[in-house]
Amino acid sequence: MNTVLWIDESATGSRHVYLKDGPERLQVLFAASLPVAFELLKAHSIGAVLVHLPLADSNASEVLRQIHDEGCRVPVVLYEPAGVVSKALELTQGGAFQYVSHPVKPEELCELLAVAIRHDGLHREAPRDGKTEQANSRNLLVGSSGPMREVVEIIDLVANRRSTVLITGETGTGKEVAARALHLSSSRSASRMVAINCAALPDHLLEAELFGHTKGAFTGAINARVGLFEQAHRGTIFLDEIGEMPLPLQAKLLRVLQEREIQRIGSSEPLSIDVRVIAASNANLLEAVANRRFREDLYYRLNVVALRMPALRDRPSDVPELAEHFLRKIAEHEPAWRKQLSQQAIDMFLKYSWPGNVRQLEHALESACALSGSRSVLYPGDFDLPAEVHASEFGSLSSLDVPESGINFEELMTGIERRLLERALAKSGGNKARAASMLHMKRTTLLSKFKSLEVCA
Repeated sequence: MNTVLWIDESATGSRHVYLKDGPERLQVLFAASLPVAFELLKAHSIGAVLVHLPLADSNASEVLRQIHDEGCRVPVVLYEPAGVVSKALELTQGGAFQYVSHPVKPEELCELLAVAIRHDGLHREAPRDGKTEQANSRNLLVGSSGPMREVVEIIDLVANRRSTVLITGETGTGKEVAARALHLSSSRSASRMVAINCAALPDHLLEAELFGHTKGAFTGAINARVGLFEQAHRGTIFLDEIGEMPLPLQAKLLRVLQEREIQRIGSSEPLSIDVRVIAASNANLLEAVANRRFREDLYYRLNVVALRMPALRDRPSDVPELAEHFLRKIAEHEPAWRKQLSQQAIDMFLKYSWPGNVRQLEHALESACALSGSRSVLYPGDFDLPAEVHASEFGSLSSLDVPESGINFEELMTGIERRLLERALAKSGGNKARAASMLHMKRTTLLSKFKSLEVCA
């Protein structure tokens, strides 16, 4: 159980607070003044400090200085319900973990203190030599082909820089995965990465999500709200499908990138932020600029570092490795679905163009695992891919030859037989008698083969 110190002129004693996200709890010790707080700091192992301002006619900067002068090296959260948001940058640069300038429920402040403790623990336990973060990014970016090596190289080069990154690529190529790898490899990895899809919300809601709002700023704004840019302070914000952002918001985003400050809806106070911006788009932004749907100046502000995610058809050698990665991932959540691919299925995967890219491959494997029953091996017929992909499997049977290294005759013939049975069943609409007729065999023989070959009938 972690212990936190809460400095508040109106409170005394201690209490236990249970956190929302699990069974762990905080022990909160209260101090009504700084001298009492300093005695508690000496007597207890404190994980974080919260100061409820105003306090004994001292301003936030003076209180922070006095706490640090006492040798306190744990995170300090300054809470001033009637504060001014523009003071945040000065105070965080002065050593505060966070400055909260609007009314917040005590439970939310306790959650913030828990975050501060975890943040501090990450820095104490893992000195930043870059190796751990790079290992994490390697785990996210699966594939050893030339195009993927280029992606990893760019991430390694720019991870610890502040430069804005624009990630482009077709749908399903893994743009958000690359963004997370970039965040994990950076010096900001101990802080949050927040993500938003710019196409998923109406214009007015998107603005409120990004920049936050004051109480009463518009109809329905019952309480003040912290926006995603503020939530990502000291971390990373990922703006997916940036090309769908409306033009008025593009102008506001441009100002954020230029001035490094935001303004909540309904407020005239600018708030300085320290955020690394990563944007992504599957659309051609230069074409959008030419059609006046995207600001040219914003495009060049975003495209400081360009990172293009390759289509899966451009890195076919990565397909078996990706498939194995997804099968392991599925088995972690569904142990009963522990499967492996037959060689025929791998060969079929290598011939397919994968228009949906990595996302399509993952979904195809998950579907096959779910529908293949208790079988441990997945065959071509388990995958719902276009008919021409399956047809190409048998298109060259007449030219089959025996390689010098030999061939597994039983496995090959079993695969062909299973595929023919599945195709007949599909063409007959699931009618087994008609499928048997198409294959010129008795229905009982067909059912016997379904059972022996583990065909899902």
